[in-house]
Amino acid sequence: NNRHKVENVKAKKQLGQHFLKDENIARKTVESLQASSGNVLEVGAGMGVLTKYLLADERINLRVVEIDKESVEYLNIHYPQLTEHLISADFLKQDLMQLFNGENLSVIGNFPYNISSQILFKIVDNRNYVEEMLGMFQKEVADRVIAQPGSKVYGIVSVLVQAFYDVKYLFTVSNAVFSPPPKVTSAVIQLRRNQTAQLSCDESLFKAIVKTAFNQRRKMLRSSLKGFNIDETKLPENRLTMRPEQLSVADFIQLTNAVIK
Repeated sequence: NNRHKVENVKAKKQLGQHFLKDENIARKTVESLQASSGNVLEVGAGMGVLTKYLLADERINLRVVEIDKESVEYLNIHYPQLTEHLISADFLKQDLMQLFNGENLSVIGNFPYNISSQILFKIVDNRNYVEEMLGMFQKEVADRVIAQPGSKVYGIVSVLVQAFYDVKYLFTVSNAVFSPPPKVTSAVIQLRRNQTAQLSCDESLFKAIVKTAFNQRRKMLRSSLKGFNIDETKLPENRLTMRPEQLSVADFIQLTNAVIK
């Protein structure tokens, strides 16, 4: 009876669930994963469209975190080999350090679109462990993550992610391959940790400056950052007359170091 009950997981709107039903895309996504440490955490496995390819890959030591009880039940029945590696919990509340005993890991998933920024920020906060992230986002979010200075969509998430990760846009995915189809196009992107372990500035101040500047992105930095005590002599001449989308990660670090504490 139980087996019959979860033949299909109903997509839940509040969880932002859209199930990928295209096997090619699922396979291609998993094949793009570098997984150099071998440790892989899948976020939100749903009915296991990526999971089965991850389980089939010899190199991979897999854990799955899934918040939806119905999906957990489905995965337990259809992928019994997963059972002791399946964590029924909220990824945003997971302690990533403990998952693989403090070892490096890769994160993969068709991420729920309603929490995509929070997922990215959690990865940045855990960059000491997360060497790679590969996943499906709303195309609009993917475009923001990979945006370069000067782009209209370059913003907080671009700067904070690119400070620690090299970003790559892999491929675009039509909404037709999901059930139910989301209203938006999707894209798969890859983040690979760069050489920056620590920023050469006060990191929480850096974040505060990036957020403050972009929250008033139409303003010149002089006016959006007037709450910070900035020593202009430490900056290139017209820096404070620029707008935030003109600044690279290195420029924001320089700006942070010009704050008089």
